[in-house]
Amino acid sequence: MKRVIGAAVVLALVLTGLITWKIQANNRALSGPSGGSGSLEGVVVDAASIVAGRIVRVAVREGASVQSGELLAEIDCAEPRATLGEAEARLAMAHAQSDAARSQADAASRATGVARAGAAAARAQAAAMAAQQAVAARNADRLAQIGDGIAPATVDQSRSQANALAEQQRAAESSGRASTAQTGVAVAQAAAARGQASASDEAVRGAESAVTRARIRVEECVVRAPRAGIVETLPYEQGEVVPAGASIARIVDTRELTATFYLPNAELAAARVGARAIVEADALPGEPIEGRVVRVSSEAEFTPRNVQTRTDRDRLVFAVDVRITAPNTRLRPGMPVQVTLPGTARRSP
Repeated sequence: MKRVIGAAVVLALVLTGLITWKIQANNRALSGPSGGSGSLEGVVVDAASIVAGRIVRVAVREGASVQSGELLAEIDCAEPRATLGEAEARLAMAHAQSDAARSQADAASRATGVARAGAAAARAQAAAMAAQQAVAARNADRLAQIGDGIAPATVDQSRSQANALAEQQRAAESSGRASTAQTGVAVAQAAAARGQASASDEAVRGAESAVTRARIRVEECVVRAPRAGIVETLPYEQGEVVPAGASIARIVDTRELTATFYLPNAELAAARVGARAIVEADALPGEPIEGRVVRVSSEAEFTPRNVQTRTDRDRLVFAVDVRITAPNTRLRPGMPVQVTLPGTARRSP
């Protein structure tokens, strides 16, 4: 009987001690800094190509570390290269046509200058002939008025000279009008040639754009890493046909790790963007890692993704993202972590 009583007393003492320890642990947790549990996430990017085709080479394996710009895969590029060749041929033709049109425009411009010079010369000649005819006509009139002492033949000769000059003046004026008309035609031809040259230049620019697009498609046949990281998945194997825009490799950048945890509504004031945080990974006990709060959710949630108890489902919580500021090569996305915010204290909801 005494043994039974002794065992009961011992058991009661043990239970009392466990309950006391549990209560003290809960009190320490409740009086400690705000924080919560979460998991690490890296920056995930998909390397894709705008070109559809058959994969002829996969240059990396899943789990491999790659640098930005490193080759990941190659796609059969026969058709895009043929398109590029055709575009380059059209560009060469457009350049030749543009050069010819520019030469014609220059020739038309020179012809316009020559026509204008000819019209100006014809007008000057007509003016000179008019002046000479006026002088000859006045001389003939003076000789006729003198009368006596002037031979009739001399008067007739002066009249004939004045009439001849008048004819030459009319011919010069007619030539001037013709030169002016030719100038108008030359100006119109020059304008048309300039318009054709401008259209040829536009055709060259269009052909250059087509070549640029074709070159981009050829470059897209080679898929490179958009940033440094670890190759997480390779959805396609060599020989498979991929559609345009399909992800050929998923890369996780472990240099920018983020831990997401949840704070109850009563402790939301403890989290502010830029605040210091301490992250402890379960896989690296006793190795606290520095972090900074980079986002506090503006919308509340009712259930943290990593907690499924009834108590937590009844609590209003907000997601908080903490960016790791001291990279550790042993950290990996998906690792569970505990996040605390130094200098804060838990509050009851």
